[in-house]
Amino acid sequence: MASHLLNQPMNELITHINDALWTYLLIGTLIVCGLWFTWKTKGVQFRMVGEMFRLLTDSATSGTQGLEDKNNNHRHISSFQAFAVSVATRVGTGNLAGVATAIAIGGPGAVFWMWIIALLGSATAFIESTLGQLFKQRHKDSFIGGPAYYILKGMHCRWMAYLFAILITITFGLSYNSIQSNTICGAMHEAFGWDPLVVGIAIAAVALVIVFGGIHRIAKVSSVLVPLMTIGYFILALVIVVMNIQHIPHVLKVIVDSAFGLEQSAGGMLGATIMNGVKRGLFSNEAGEGSAPNVAATATVTHPVKQGLIQALGVFTDTLLVCSCTAFVILISGLYNVPELNGIALTQAALSSEVGTFGPAFIAIAIFLFAFSSIIGNYYYGEANIRFMTSSQRVLTVFRLLSGGAMVMFGALASLEVVWNLGDLCMALITACNLIAIVVLSKHAFWLLDDYRRQKRSGIKEPKFHKDMMPEIAHDLDCWD
Repeated sequence: MASHLLNQPMNELITHINDALWTYLLIGTLIVCGLWFTWKTKGVQFRMVGEMFRLLTDSATSGTQGLEDKNNNHRHISSFQAFAVSVATRVGTGNLAGVATAIAIGGPGAVFWMWIIALLGSATAFIESTLGQLFKQRHKDSFIGGPAYYILKGMHCRWMAYLFAILITITFGLSYNSIQSNTICGAMHEAFGWDPLVVGIAIAAVALVIVFGGIHRIAKVSSVLVPLMTIGYFILALVIVVMNIQHIPHVLKVIVDSAFGLEQSAGGMLGATIMNGVKRGLFSNEAGEGSAPNVAATATVTHPVKQGLIQALGVFTDTLLVCSCTAFVILISGLYNVPELNGIALTQAALSSEVGTFGPAFIAIAIFLFAFSSIIGNYYYGEANIRFMTSSQRVLTVFRLLSGGAMVMFGALASLEVVWNLGDLCMALITACNLIAIVVLSKHAFWLLDDYRRQKRSGIKEPKFHKDMMPEIAHDLDCWD
């Protein structure tokens, strides 16, 4: 069926382009940037974990000027709601189908490189989300921002800002939504034998209802779905790990040996192991991709660093917690060497081998919640950037129909290989663009972190920032009066 949507030669061409981009450009750049940001922030992702958790309950509403509704009531997105929306896009098919694909193609060692990119990438996530907060702007019912905004205001580079806005709209609002839909349909077909066409229509109908409701509806839905689905899946996976605790040392040894090509079977595929681990890790946690700053900017906080820390925690939640659960279940089952198993089918088969017929059905339901929340979160990233490029309501309506409708249907009907190849290509382009921007602008995030730490050391419980504290760029800041 996929051959009618994208012919095989084109699919092979995209694969070759992806391999070139990831092998020669992005893997090294992501790791170098992660190391640089970790060093310059003095290991912010490790030293300030306690503060990250404290901020989840932060209810500060300073800075809501200009965000009143028609009844003069303040409207704002809390730190936790912004965290939930970003985790909604992170915790999705990448955690279940993506991890399985990485292991099936790159071997168990891919899990190690997913961990590495998460540990380093959390510092990158801190930088980009802090910048998203710093350069955010007021909108009629929420703040709005992201890389397109900090490229324009911070770098004063209009063409690059518009390039990023176009790339992220295509990547998240269109390409990634087809991946989420494809995985939902695959899981439902595997568990219940449901027709992908029927499932696709149902997903599209519900998604359109939600995305036409705007960021506040998305935030409310995500803040309910995300904790429930993450906790439920984590508990099941943890039970399986505990029941097989005697196998964990062997599993960890297999992961490390494969990560460095020490296993005989992995010796000739070290490059594929690293590449698949980094690609699937980035798809899952999005650190450096430029997506999380779009929702980080919507939060109402007293200091930009607060949302930077919140988003760094999101990377840990995604990769070190949820992805690791999936990896352990798959490796404990021993089914990762079965050639015909890949993607969500491998995860379902692994769970089935441990908990019986309950496994595939549970994963089908879990993947629906994971992926559906990602669909509506991905849509918002596109909306934020559509609004950056134009105020036309007609353009936004067309995008809503394409994101929540057309691309959901495309994903339902296309093959796993087609949707993941398109996603990898889009991910490479958008990440390259964002990394350039945050390296150039990172000095502002470093200064803000130092200021936040100074205020905390002086006994201030809730550090505050206003733009007069950075006079050299104050005229570029729309908020923070």
